[in-house]
Amino acid sequence: MTSKDRTSPPPASGVPTDRQYSSVVVDGLSQTPSRAMLRAVGFSDADFKRNQIGIASTWSMVTPCNMHIDALARAAAAGADEAGGKAVLFNTITVSDGISMGTPGMRYSLVSREVIADSIETVVAAEGFDGFVAIGGCDKNMPGCMMAIARLNRPAVFVYGGTIRPGAQRRDIVSVFEAVGAVAAGRMTEAELAEVERTAIPGPGSCGGMYTANTMASAIEALGFSLPNSSAQDAVSPQKAADCKRAGAAVVELIRRGIRPSDILCKEALENAIAVVIAVGGSTNAVLHLLAIAHEAGIPLTLEDFTRIGQRVPVLADLRPSGRYSMSELVAIGGIRPLMRTLLDAGLLHGQCLTVSGQTLAETLADVQPYPAGQDIVRGFDNPIKKDSHLVVLHGNLAPEGAVAKISGKEGTRFAGTARVYGSEEAALKGILDGTVQAGDVVVIRYEGPRGGPGMREMLSPTGAIMGKGLGDKVALITDGRFSGGSHGFVVGHVAPEAAVGGPIALVQDGDPITIDAESRTINMGVEPAEIARRRAAWQPPPPKATGGTLGKFAQLVSSASLGAVTTRHGT
Repeated sequence: MTSKDRTSPPPASGVPTDRQYSSVVVDGLSQTPSRAMLRAVGFSDADFKRNQIGIASTWSMVTPCNMHIDALARAAAAGADEAGGKAVLFNTITVSDGISMGTPGMRYSLVSREVIADSIETVVAAEGFDGFVAIGGCDKNMPGCMMAIARLNRPAVFVYGGTIRPGAQRRDIVSVFEAVGAVAAGRMTEAELAEVERTAIPGPGSCGGMYTANTMASAIEALGFSLPNSSAQDAVSPQKAADCKRAGAAVVELIRRGIRPSDILCKEALENAIAVVIAVGGSTNAVLHLLAIAHEAGIPLTLEDFTRIGQRVPVLADLRPSGRYSMSELVAIGGIRPLMRTLLDAGLLHGQCLTVSGQTLAETLADVQPYPAGQDIVRGFDNPIKKDSHLVVLHGNLAPEGAVAKISGKEGTRFAGTARVYGSEEAALKGILDGTVQAGDVVVIRYEGPRGGPGMREMLSPTGAIMGKGLGDKVALITDGRFSGGSHGFVVGHVAPEAAVGGPIALVQDGDPITIDAESRTINMGVEPAEIARRRAAWQPPPPKATGGTLGKFAQLVSSASLGAVTTRHGT
């Protein structure tokens, strides 16, 4: 598949679409049965002549991230209707990373990204919607929505469900994971842990630091697919409801003007997203997801692009998990718009990129005012948190295809230690909590990659336990799995090739020396090539953990993490 043959081939750029898809479904004698069905769900005679606007809602009660999105979807539908369209609401799935973390259920997290993209594509294409709004809250909703937008290439706007407000004493979900480690280390009582558990998550909204949800919301706004400031609003707020209503109207206007995702999504827009992710200190998952979005659009994007941009763009925002502040506190001083204006003025963003507002990025930022004097959440270029990117792509004999490290600089930029090898997340967590893992260890968690997991689980439970036990600057962790946006410490994920396909991480043994160097961007095990070859000859792949169902299908189709762990292929 190329950028020119998506699921919905576009007309020439700028040509009005004017019911291009819905007319096929509802016009003419032959489509009388279709109209009869639609009358039952509320269509009137006049509605059949309107642009049909799908409203893809990820509402569910399985997670606080999405529990409020039903109301947001209704607001988006009202905006589309008032603008002259006919909104049709439909749902897709979500799973909760925070709830399934550390369990076998977490294998379904990355898989859900593909299911969300597939389901939105399926409904929009099958029902003949002329455009759509996609609303996401939890981590995989956002890239899943964007992958569908790229595939379908019909006028579309993404809306972020918004961030949660902090709990008591500015707690959030990561506070809970780290409290578990603190109890294991004897630094917190179980009664204190229970109090953290009861107060950390006060209501609706996505996890409150610059974790994956807020990172991807920021990236999508920088891509140009959200209306200004959509990424930085509290989940329960008049601003978020208004954002949704404007999004519904914006899709109708995009249809009128003939503006499609392929007019917006380009290499420069992806570079804008990477720059913003770095500046806000965002999640390593953004690497995986931006690669996947680019893949769906047929736009070349590689790990080397993250390195190239990361050498120019500093980390400016002092946000959790490694920083001090929550997303809600960033919202209170203006969100990411002043930061984007700063990057634009410094020549670090491509201002000519089109956005779903119908304006260029530079035009949307023209009237943005600086942050208020005295704030210390976002720093200037003269005093960055880190002078270059915290997302460091590493290569070496442990990761020939690359790995992604999250190095804030607080842990240092180099770690040398000896391997402590585990074949699963559960085994590693046990070793951390029972004291087997000691200072100087490099914890190796393997067979958790896209195929081997399957599903590339996030390692928030182990990293949270390491931090809670006070080992954050004394222990490194590497894995062919992923990390939650809430993970911090000296951590390296996405190691490729993964262990399940015979990558070098499968050959590491306890006690092997491992060196991780963020300055030289290398990750190596100190084992002679002849010994590595001997181990490779003796290695046998373990039996797959899933052979059927959703996980089995994913394991058979998924690509390397270095390519975005996607399940679609170009040319299919």
